[in-house]
Amino acid sequence: MITKYINRSLAMVSMTVAIYSCTPELQVKEVSKNLPDQYKDETDTTNSAQMNWREYFTDPNLVALIDTALMNNQELNITLQEIEISRNEVMARKGEYLPSVGLGAGAGFDKVGRYTRNGALEATTDIEPGKEFPEPLGDYMLGAYASWEVDIWKKLRNAKAAAYNRYLSSVDGKNFVVTNLIAEIANSYYELLALDNQLAIVQQNIDIQKDALEVVKYQKQSARVTELAVKRFEAQVLSTRSLQYEIQQLIIETENKINFLLGRYPQPIQRSSEDFGTLVPALVSSGIPSQLLQNRPDIRQAELELMASKLDVKSAKANFYPSLGINAGIGLQAFNPTYLVKTPESCLYSLAGDIAGPLINRKAITATYLNANAKQIQAVYNYERTILNAYLEVQNQLASIGNLANSYELKEQQVQALTESVDISNTLFKSARADYMEILLTQRDALESRFDLVETKMLQMHAYVNIYRALGGGWESK
Repeated sequence: MITKYINRSLAMVSMTVAIYSCTPELQVKEVSKNLPDQYKDETDTTNSAQMNWREYFTDPNLVALIDTALMNNQELNITLQEIEISRNEVMARKGEYLPSVGLGAGAGFDKVGRYTRNGALEATTDIEPGKEFPEPLGDYMLGAYASWEVDIWKKLRNAKAAAYNRYLSSVDGKNFVVTNLIAEIANSYYELLALDNQLAIVQQNIDIQKDALEVVKYQKQSARVTELAVKRFEAQVLSTRSLQYEIQQLIIETENKINFLLGRYPQPIQRSSEDFGTLVPALVSSGIPSQLLQNRPDIRQAELELMASKLDVKSAKANFYPSLGINAGIGLQAFNPTYLVKTPESCLYSLAGDIAGPLINRKAITATYLNANAKQIQAVYNYERTILNAYLEVQNQLASIGNLANSYELKEQQVQALTESVDISNTLFKSARADYMEILLTQRDALESRFDLVETKMLQMHAYVNIYRALGGGWESK
């Protein structure tokens, strides 16, 4: 008899599984990790991307700023809380495929009608000899209960694994935020140094132009030039003084940008601007492109999101199959609290299993499955895009470092030539062999060339920072 019942149950389960195994079969797109063997015009195979940022940036003022930002930056702290949320999600998913056990207690009473089935039974029931049936009838219970969904199809375990991958992804997301934060602070710091140098150049030119204005005024008194020359020189002095205030405003805004990244209210930024012109970016080894897969936190983040999306597809597919649940309970129950300890009469227990699954309307489950598959394909494209973007960023910055070095060398020669031309034009003007327009144009060109030289140096330092970020950044802190 028992064997017949077991065989019938197994046959029913097999039939149910056969019905539900007819799920939509969708092709899961696979990702390609193929990368060029080397960067264009690069043969170096040593990678410095994992260098610690404290070793990469040696300016003590910049290091102090980065240290402050890593403690106080609001965006970074928000990201850290996202990691906590992801960790808690793993805990929640893990608890779903473990048995749920709880304790319960209850008390109550009821009074049924005498001329009812239950009332007639109570009237003819003797609890103890010589004692009437209590009215109203109490009900006291104390026990434990458990429920467990047997994870036959690994639906719950796959969901837990997906949550764990997203937790790891959030950790790499934090590392990516750290890398970008360090790079943004470094770029803003070098921009601030460049503005300081440009301000110093403007102030030097104001003094030079004031001296030239005085010379022109003396020459006007001796009728060597007209009032027009005086006014043109005055206009140039006023224009340069106006430029001074524009640069001062940019300095304030850049300082406040750094203060914002540091999570603090406006205050002066400690820096040393005198040696900015002599800064030389250190040589950076780019390594081979495939190393980006290990070094770039955004690539690892995208890869972990891809792994999680694949597990989501498996978990969603398992919803088409029937679920097996087991419920059990054990405890004590009596109409009087004093009888609770009288066993086995007051004991109760139960054990039940059930198999259930959707049969007719499965559109919601199908939609969830199709969405999971679409998100998996989306994650593949996002991963491929992240790899492509990383490779192009490195290629761009490598080219930028070389081209800016050549450009800076030529601009230095240009500044030297224009500086000498200013002295020559002044000498010629004093001997009436050049007019005032030549002096004005020469001074303007010299000022612009010095500005361009400082800006090129800033772009050099930006390229130095950006290649650090492109290669993965040294987000690890010692």
